[in-house]
Amino acid sequence: MLYSLKKLFLYAAVLFSASAGLYALNPLNEVPELKARSAVLMDAATGFILFEKNPDDLIPPASLTKLMTIHVAEQEAANRGLSLDEPVKLPKQSWAVNQPPRSSLMFLAQGQIVSLNELFLGMAIPSGNDAAVATALNFSPTTEAFAKLMNREAAALGMKNTVFVEPSGISEENLTTARDFAVFCREYIRLHPENLEKYHSVSQFAYPKASNLRPSMQNRIDTIVQGNHINLIRSFDGVDGLKTGYIDESGYNIALTAERNGTRFIAIILGVPAELGSRWGIRARDADGEALLTWGFNYFKTIRPEIPPLPPARVWKGKINKLPLEFPENARALTVLSDRGSSLHCEISIDDIIAPLPAGFPVGNITFYDDEGALASVELTTQEDIEAGNFFKRLWDSIRLFFKKAFSKV
Repeated sequence: MLYSLKKLFLYAAVLFSASAGLYALNPLNEVPELKARSAVLMDAATGFILFEKNPDDLIPPASLTKLMTIHVAEQEAANRGLSLDEPVKLPKQSWAVNQPPRSSLMFLAQGQIVSLNELFLGMAIPSGNDAAVATALNFSPTTEAFAKLMNREAAALGMKNTVFVEPSGISEENLTTARDFAVFCREYIRLHPENLEKYHSVSQFAYPKASNLRPSMQNRIDTIVQGNHINLIRSFDGVDGLKTGYIDESGYNIALTAERNGTRFIAIILGVPAELGSRWGIRARDADGEALLTWGFNYFKTIRPEIPPLPPARVWKGKINKLPLEFPENARALTVLSDRGSSLHCEISIDDIIAPLPAGFPVGNITFYDDEGALASVELTTQEDIEAGNFFKRLWDSIRLFFKKAFSKV
């Protein structure tokens, strides 16, 4: 969930300090111009969107779909107590020879022995449509039924404008937005951080190996080596995922993530024009990704404030007199300009808390400051319902509140 801020970046501030004449960092000076139809840059720790271009345009995700396929399959495997290393079935529908024309392939074939881990690698690196179909059919009777699991998960994650009809991404009827997909990738990384090293940043994938073939088939092992389609893994410091995608109807897509010095960004780039052709389309997609991440790292960073102890708050007219306050999860990390955030401190402001109140009701805020001023303000809310006290408690607290307010004006 994106945290709410009263004011995060002081874009309206003067670019030159009147007292010192020093240039102030201003991200608006170098906002990247992208060829992509739609894009989003998000701080993975906070969920704050730093850049957006047509973030709610509906675009087929193409093979970015396979990230949701991996995610749902991992959840289903965990729910069913299945090991990712155990061999799984390879239905006829999943063999490479039975995939649509122009499919990216892992090259699954009849009689092979393969695990879910290998299928996930087959989706992550060569973007195998056959691997996606095989994965889906190990958890559902049809790919359409598996797509229902994908849609259920998308809805649970708040991806309001996303729909899947099959697990590989080859269909133009799969639809998402850059905003939705950034939200998903943030959750994917949070739930499966090991997948970045295990699958998405692996440089190449060799299949089949001897272990994938029965003894009678091992006299001829035609291993095919395919490289990771994410070129920026090899050229941009910190990139360790996630996935590329292309179909004619969407153009060139990429979901990127990179981490430097404790700051991780997620860049979703959708709809780099297909008319550019594959060579130039891939270059333009990569250039957009590099430009967006470079801008992000140049101008922004994530800071993690020290958590101060929060004193209990006074409750008026309630069954309880004191309300324990918890440091909100969305204040444990903040997105700030890269030259801000040193000498960090915070101020806690608590409103008069008058029962009854529902859970989630705002009762104050924590405002963070550095030497240059305010950085962010995060709401404090009730963690549970606060019930009203009896008649005498309400009457007594009403009298005390009256005098409290009266004397505060003196």
